[in-house]
Amino acid sequence: MFLKIADWLVFGLLGMDPQSKGGAVLHFFIYDTLKIFFLLFVLIAVIGFLRTFLPDSRIRQWMGQRGLAANFYAAIFGAITPFCSCSSIPIFFGFLKAGIPLGVSFSFLITSPLINEYLVVLMLGFFGWKIAAVYVIGGIALGVASGAVIEKMNLTGQLVEDFAAPSPQGGEVGSIRGFGNRAKFGLSEACAVIEKIWIWVLVGVGIGAFIHNYVPEETIHGMISKTGPFSVPIAVILGVPLYGSCAAIVPVALVLFQKGIPLGTSLAFMMAIAALSLPEAVMLRRAMRLKLILIFFGVTASAIILIGYLFNFLQKALI
Repeated sequence: MFLKIADWLVFGLLGMDPQSKGGAVLHFFIYDTLKIFFLLFVLIAVIGFLRTFLPDSRIRQWMGQRGLAANFYAAIFGAITPFCSCSSIPIFFGFLKAGIPLGVSFSFLITSPLINEYLVVLMLGFFGWKIAAVYVIGGIALGVASGAVIEKMNLTGQLVEDFAAPSPQGGEVGSIRGFGNRAKFGLSEACAVIEKIWIWVLVGVGIGAFIHNYVPEETIHGMISKTGPFSVPIAVILGVPLYGSCAAIVPVALVLFQKGIPLGTSLAFMMAIAALSLPEAVMLRRAMRLKLILIFFGVTASAIILIGYLFNFLQKALI
C-alpha cells in the first residue's frame, strides 16, 4: 500500500523520472516515512496499552533488591520507557534518592535510551524481526552486565550528596483500570511519542535517502577497508560525543549497513549515540564525581564494542 502511494505521488502526480537521483531520493523518503509512522502509531499504542498491566510500585520493589535479578528488572523497566539518554537522568536521580543500588540504577539508565517502543518499531521496519530481536536482547544484556560491573566496583562514594532529584514515582501507569482507559492511554502515548520524535524521523529518513542514492558504495567500502577489525571501536568513539534521537539514527545505520558497513559496526555507532553523549555527562555531573562518570562511559562503551563484534559475527545468520 505505501509503495503504491509513493509511486503515485512521485512518479504519477509529480511526474519525476524513476531513473533519476532526485526521484529515487524522494520515493525512498516518502515510502519509508509512511511505513514508519504507521508502524510507530499502531505498535506504540499497543505497547502503551500493555504497559498499564504492569504496576509501577512492583517494578520499584523489584529494583530495590540486589543481584542480577534487580539489574534485569531495571533493564526491562528501562526498555519499556520511551526516554532518550538525557530524559532518563531525572528518573535515574530519583532511583538513587530512593535508595535503589547504584549498579541497578545504571542498568536502567543504560537500557532506557537503547530500547523503547519507537526504536523497536524502527528496527522492525528497517532491519526486520531477526535483527530487531537480537538488538533488544543485546541491549538488555548490555544494561544488565554494565550495571552489575559498576555495582561490583563499589563506587557509591563517588556520588555527590546534595544533588537535586525529582521523585521516581512519576505517573502510576500501572494504576490505570478499564479497557477504555487502557486503550486511551495507549493512543495518547502513541500521539505523544510521535509528536516528540516526528521531526527526527523525517531528518533520519531524509539523510538515509540521500546516502542511499548519492553516496557511492565504493566510498563506504573504502572507509571500512581502512579501519578493518578496528571499525567497531572507531564507530563507538565517533558516536559517543554525539547526541541524537534513535529515530534519526536508525535509518542512517540501515543505509550504512546497506552500503557495506558491517551490521555490528553500524549498530554500535547507533548505540553509542543513543546511550552516551556529552550533554548526558554534563547532567550527570550534578550527581556524581568525574571518576564515576568516566567509569560509566568506559564500561558502557566497552560493552557496546563487544556487542558490535558479536553482531558482526552473527551477521550472516541474521540476514
